[in-house]
Amino acid sequence: MPDMSSTTTDETIPSALSHLECGHCSERHDANTLQNVCGQCGGPLLARYDISSISATLADVLARNRGQFRFHEMLPLAAGTQSPTLGEGGTPMLPGRGVGENVWVKDESQNPTGSFKARGMAVAVGRSFELGARNFCLPSNGNAGGAAAAYGAIYGVSVEVVVPSNTPLPLIDEIEALGGKVILVQGSIADAGALSRERAKDPSWFSLATLGEPYRVEGKKMMGYEIFWDFGRLPDVVIYPTGGGTGLVGMVKAFDEMEELGWIDSLRPRMVAVQVAGCAPIVKAVTDGADRAETWLDPDESLAFGLRVPSALGDRLILEGLRSTNGTAVAVEEKEMIDASLSLARETGVWGSPEGGACLAAYRQLLASGWLSAGDTVVLYNTGAASKYSG
Repeated sequence: MPDMSSTTTDETIPSALSHLECGHCSERHDANTLQNVCGQCGGPLLARYDISSISATLADVLARNRGQFRFHEMLPLAAGTQSPTLGEGGTPMLPGRGVGENVWVKDESQNPTGSFKARGMAVAVGRSFELGARNFCLPSNGNAGGAAAAYGAIYGVSVEVVVPSNTPLPLIDEIEALGGKVILVQGSIADAGALSRERAKDPSWFSLATLGEPYRVEGKKMMGYEIFWDFGRLPDVVIYPTGGGTGLVGMVKAFDEMEELGWIDSLRPRMVAVQVAGCAPIVKAVTDGADRAETWLDPDESLAFGLRVPSALGDRLILEGLRSTNGTAVAVEEKEMIDASLSLARETGVWGSPEGGACLAAYRQLLASGWLSAGDTVVLYNTGAASKYSG
């Protein structure tokens, strides 16, 4: 059964952050300099740690309070457990009940602002603030913008969010209520990204775009650590809704770090990226055996706004993560996803986001095809609260 223990944390232990490394060309960068992407090739930057300097054992870490900063040595914030927090992380691992005996749901809707985006923004806003950033901009389909605004509020900084005009009103209201500025743009997240990049050309603004800075992935990677802490081992399969892919990249990174720490061996969960059929660039790249994902032209409308991402800066890292774990990518139809969202609610008690329903739909596909067996331990991710998608 998943571990739900909680005690105290030593607040004096520093981060083991060593440097930043480009995920494409491996160029090394200074971790104490505020920066977005690799200056050599434009690739995403990843935080690297001096793991040999960490004295805490797994038992030490498990004796600490649950939550995002439980293992602060492997997070980049100099403030460690003194970092401002809204209580993100430490989300429950819930039994799948009617879905399957060996199926579990990691319910990220119980994060602050109602989605997993709180994890990434808690770290990205915090670390960027430590390095001097005071004005933040980003494109968002809604949830990331709300999370950025929330952490902007507790750090007292400006946040500007560019969102597609068809973004659900509750998501827009959330950003504005938390003090963020909303700019609406016609089109998809790609169009929002183009406008936000213009803002980021002003050196007084810092972009928090997905994998366009080094630290959102560090917050998201804690989902990978938590899976291990919840079970005391890793599951056979992780099914994850993939738009920009920060969480998938982060979890694969966490597994590699845990092996280096000596907590696990080289065996990995098979990672599954889930997309909607009307916007599935990662699925197409996997099917084609490609190393990069082509931009998906004219993506269909979808209730799963977080999956309507025509192109991802981290496409190479996503594909590497899938292949290195013997995983795959699955596209689900809109009706499949909607039906599965209702099933998720009625069979597990988790009324989740459409993206969560997409994971259940993908699980059913993979089980029917034989790629999964009923004996596999499977974690489905519900990434947000359903209530945020109405209106």
